[in-house]
Formats: sequence, structure tokens, C-alpha cells
Amino acid sequence: MCSDDRSDRAAYFRDRAKAAGLRLSEGEAESLFGLAAWMSDGLAGPTRAAPDDAVLDLDIAELGARLRDGRLTSVALIEATLQRIAERGPSYLAFYAVAGEQARLDAQKADAELAEGQDRGPLHGIPVGIKDMIDVAGLATTANAPGRREAVATADAEVVRRLSEAGAVIIGKLATYEWGTVGPDKRGLFPPAKNPWSLEHITGGSSSGCAVAVAGGLLRTTIGTDTGGSVRGPAFYCGVVGFKPTFGSVPEDGVLTMSPSMDHVGPMSRTVAEAALTFDVIAAKSGDEAAARLIGQSVSGLSIGYARNWFADDPQVMPAVVAAMDAALSKLSELGASIGEIDLPDYPSVEIAAAAILHKESFDFHAGELREHPDAYGRRAFLSLAGGFAIDDRELAAARQIGREFTLGVNRLLDAYDVIITVGALTTALEAAPFEKEAVWTPMRTIGFNVSGHPVLAMPIGFHEGLPIGMQIIGRHHDEARIIQVGHAFEQATDFSLQRPPIPI
Repeated sequence: MCSDDRSDRAAYFRDRAKAAGLRLSEGEAESLFGLAAWMSDGLAGPTRAAPDDAVLDLDIAELGARLRDGRLTSVALIEATLQRIAERGPSYLAFYAVAGEQARLDAQKADAELAEGQDRGPLHGIPVGIKDMIDVAGLATTANAPGRREAVATADAEVVRRLSEAGAVIIGKLATYEWGTVGPDKRGLFPPAKNPWSLEHITGGSSSGCAVAVAGGLLRTTIGTDTGGSVRGPAFYCGVVGFKPTFGSVPEDGVLTMSPSMDHVGPMSRTVAEAALTFDVIAAKSGDEAAARLIGQSVSGLSIGYARNWFADDPQVMPAVVAAMDAALSKLSELGASIGEIDLPDYPSVEIAAAAILHKESFDFHAGELREHPDAYGRRAFLSLAGGFAIDDRELAAARQIGREFTLGVNRLLDAYDVIITVGALTTALEAAPFEKEAVWTPMRTIGFNVSGHPVLAMPIGFHEGLPIGMQIIGRHHDEARIIQVGHAFEQATDFSLQRPPIPI
């Protein structure tokens, strides 16, 4: 059957039937035509059906295997991803921009390269989302700020370039609190992203869209930024893995600045292994330097310092959080690790010092714009950024000294232990409604490690009333592989990473 037009094909079929000497009623002719068309289309060349929606719940390693053995194409994977974003996106609000057409082109390129035997690595053909404080050429880098609605990037950030070189398919830009400051705030350029576990609770900030996209099953891995806990907080509250690497190990070219001495770029992913392989791409690590190199190795014989003093006796901590932390360390002990209770340096003092550094550096970076173009900022972000004007040089020096002392204290503990583990946040995700009235303090235990620059893995360890609980694994500078090893062992021994939030209706 040579024509694509149904009427032409039907006429051709009738002529063939007549030539064969067959007498058919109209109904019989229509029935046989359907059969003939089905066979003809099939013999013209088999077409690969779009994957079942469940393929999006496979990990990157399995997706990669299917892309390479022909059971899946990147084009089909991207179409399934775009379809799920369209279905769940209105409930989650994780995306600011979806680069569908470019993603389709990049997926076609990935399929062609893989078919020719050109393998760029584990992210080849895999969709990745980017926090909207990181430049993607051709898309606006809004930072959720009124004055940046049309701030279209002319070039990719270095981390995005590395992802593209590795064959990853950039699928779009993900939600953030304005300029990485405070939120959620409905008065921003875009409405706040919603926590998939409960749409009425916060996601944590500021890499909110990254956590939501992963927790909500839209993507397996994303790239966020972390200045005071912005990768780890959303990971705790949304039940995903957040990975803040050693300070300076991931380039920040093309990433909007908040606090230069505390800014980090890192992945937020479904599993520890996926976070590790994503980090290895954006940090250009391989071989003996790869974060993924110890995955699968036993933790038997490793020593873990358990910093229970940072949370167990705090009047704000939920009993369920303490119980989950104790259970997590017990599990690691069962796996053969040696657990010793330790005292990390006083958290409130380093939190105040870190806040002073962050606000001072943020103000210095934004001072001109705050004066000349105040309307370019939402009022809540404006006030947060402006707060640093009150920090004088003497106070900044004192804050940096506290930061140095904290760093030395952590280093001394890491001389005695392979990793340190402590809580992520004292509570599960708070209700979002109060945040609309004013900025609300969230009791996290993250910002000290932005000052010290140590690598930290955030991951889920349990649930309370349907909301996730998370812990932090802290390692020596540039020893990302060790915290990945411990996190992966815990993840494999539990089922927390397998839990999924309810699908939105």
C-alpha cells in the first residue's frame, strides 16, 4: 500500500481485491482492509513504542543499559519525561521552563551517537534538570527575581557544558527561592514548588524545584546550589538525596553568586549512586578520584562519629527525628561500622557566624542593584540581601575566625573517624501557610559545613506522619567517595529510597 492517505489506500485495496477476483460486501471489504493495513504498516518497518510510564522509575544504570542494548531510545525516554511533567507539573510547580524541542533534538543526537558506538558515559541520553540560578544557553536565568524575567543566558554554565559533553539531555529550569534567599513566597516571579509528600508543606529551600522534580518522579537527577543548606534542606524535606561536595570542587562559572566563600554546586538525585555519578560528571572526576569508586564496598571496619549533641537535647527536635537517627546509626553498626558518640563544635555559634558571612557577602555582591534597582527584587528577598549592610569589617573578621575554628574542630574529629553523621533538620517539613505571612526560621543543621567546605551527603532515613526525615554524612575534604560508600551501604540495607509520594490527581 503505497499512499499514506487512507482513502487512497482503501481505493488501492479495492482494486487489488477486484483484480484477485474477490467479491466482498462493503463491511467485509472494510474488515479486510484493516487487516491488510496493519500487516502492511508492520512490514514497512517496525516502530518502537513509547516506553511505559514505569520506565521513568528505573534508575540511571538500568536506563543506560536499555539505551545501549536497544530496548529504549533517548527520544522515547524524553517523550515519556515530557508527558509526566505535563501530567504532574501543575500539581508540583517544579519547572520554570521546559526545553522540550531542544531536548528532543539532543535525544536524537544521543541515540545516533550510541547507535554508532560513541558512548559518552552514564548520563548519555538521560534527562537532567537545572536549578534556575545556573545558566543554560537560550533560557532565562531568573533566580525567581522580578528583574530577571528576560535574563536569557547566552552561554551554558560550566557544569551544564560538562553535562552536555557527557551526553546528558537538559530538560529545563527548576524552581528556586528568589536569589536563593527566603521562601516559599507566592509573591515571587513564579509560584512556589510543592512538596510531593504533602502539597501543604514546604519543600525547603532554595533548590526546591530540584527536590520536587526528583521526589515527584519527574527526573532521576538534577543540579542545585547550596550556600546554607539549599541542596540538603530540600533533600531532607522531600525524601531525596542531596550532595554538597567539597568547596571549590565543582566550577561556578555561569552560576549566580550569593556568597562567594560559601556557594557550592551539587546534585540532587533519587539515589546515592545517581548522585555520585552526577557529581563525577560535573566535577570531572574519574578513576581513583571518582566519588562512585567505593560504591558497593562494605562499611565493616569503618569508624563513624555520631554527633548526637547537635540535636538530641534540643527542645525543638521531634522525638521521631531522634528515634530515626538512632535507628540509622544502629543499622550502620549492624553493617559492621564502629560507632562512637562525639561532640561537634557548638552549632549556634557557627550558625550565627555563617549567617553573618552569608549576609555580608550577599549584600556586597548586590549592593549596587539594591540601591539602583530595588524593584528588581521581591521585597522579602530585598530585605534578606540588604541585611548584610549592618555587618562591619570587625564583625566579619570575628565571624570568619569562628568559621576557621569550626573547620579545625571538624577536621580534628575526622582525623579520628572516617565520617561524621548528624541530623539534617530537627523537624519534618513545616506547613507552608505561615511562610506566606513572614519569613520563618527552619531548624536545619547545615550551614556550618558551607563555612568549613566539607563534603556532605544528605539522605532519607525514615518518615513521620507521611513526611521524610533526613541525616547528613560529613567527610574529609575531597573524600566524597567515603561518604558515598557509607550512604550507599545504608540505602541498600533499608527501603527508604524506594518509598514514593502519592501520585497527584
